[in-house]
Amino acid sequence: MTTFNIISEKIHAGERLDFDDAMALYNSNDLLAIGKLAALVNQRLNGDLVYYNINRHINPTNICVNNCTFCAFSRRPEAGDAYTFKEEEMVRRAVAAAKQGATEVHLVGGLHPDLSFDFYLDLLRAITKAAPDLHIKAFTAVEIDWFARISGLTVQAVLQQLMEAGLGSMPGGGAEILVEDVRQQICPEKISGKQWLDIHRIAHQSGLKTNSTMLYGHLESYADRVRHMQLIRELQDETGGFQVFIPLAWQPENSPLKLDTKGTCGLDDLKTLAIARLFLDNIQHLKAYWVMLGEKIAQVALAFGVDDLDGTVVEEKIGHDAGALSPQSLSRERITDLICKAGKKPVERDTLYNVVNRS
Repeated sequence: MTTFNIISEKIHAGERLDFDDAMALYNSNDLLAIGKLAALVNQRLNGDLVYYNINRHINPTNICVNNCTFCAFSRRPEAGDAYTFKEEEMVRRAVAAAKQGATEVHLVGGLHPDLSFDFYLDLLRAITKAAPDLHIKAFTAVEIDWFARISGLTVQAVLQQLMEAGLGSMPGGGAEILVEDVRQQICPEKISGKQWLDIHRIAHQSGLKTNSTMLYGHLESYADRVRHMQLIRELQDETGGFQVFIPLAWQPENSPLKLDTKGTCGLDDLKTLAIARLFLDNIQHLKAYWVMLGEKIAQVALAFGVDDLDGTVVEEKIGHDAGALSPQSLSRERITDLICKAGKKPVERDTLYNVVNRS
């Protein structure tokens, strides 16, 4: 019996894949067979449903003390295109999004050297007061660590104050690749992979749901990707706090990290999504982030184990500064059309995957 047949038998029996199984899938050229298995697992978990939400991204500042080699978003304070939004402007954008039907505002930004922790607390309070029905998903584990450093508080105390100010959940950014030797090459100033996991563990223990991500297509190997997913799966076994896994395709066009590779290809994107669906048996949702994948690959990914296309987004900066060629936003109509044409059933969700019923 071939290795692939053994893996297939495991999947059909509902058994967990191990590291070697995932590596065998990465080294296989039978993309369609891998996709068929991933579609089977997704059907068990989510049926024909594909989720999306109406959301708005707001990146408070692109000024950052870190110098991550892959990042095209961050700027030094003296840069001509450096910016920091005033609280009033961010509240205005959040209110406008709520009036347009958004259920979520997504806040992530750089580690600004001069903004205090109180700035972010006041921002959450102001958004919550002005748009009380808007769920605030905000601040990566990297930002949470920064808030603890500048405030002198523990991570747990930082999260508690943020939750009291209106924080509803956390995104999964900053994970990049959790394997430390790769991390030291692409983001040596950023928190370690262990710290990222520890902060998400504390968030889960505090009652916050969070997302998880993986930035792939740069210096990492297949083994690094699998080890990354293994670390995510182990924490999920412990806490159950991850809602979704989101593989993020590295955008090389404007990145300071110059490699011979031109980034990922469609085959790699689809294979990575499918393997993630097969390996992460304890995370219900898998997202194809159309901002970095493009509409067409994201749509095809719905046949490779994906059940979430993210949302309308509106004015995403981080991926587009890196060179993403996708639109700045998608309408609800465009998203539902993509889903329906893939033979799936579109379902609008909120941040916590509750179904949003609209008349």
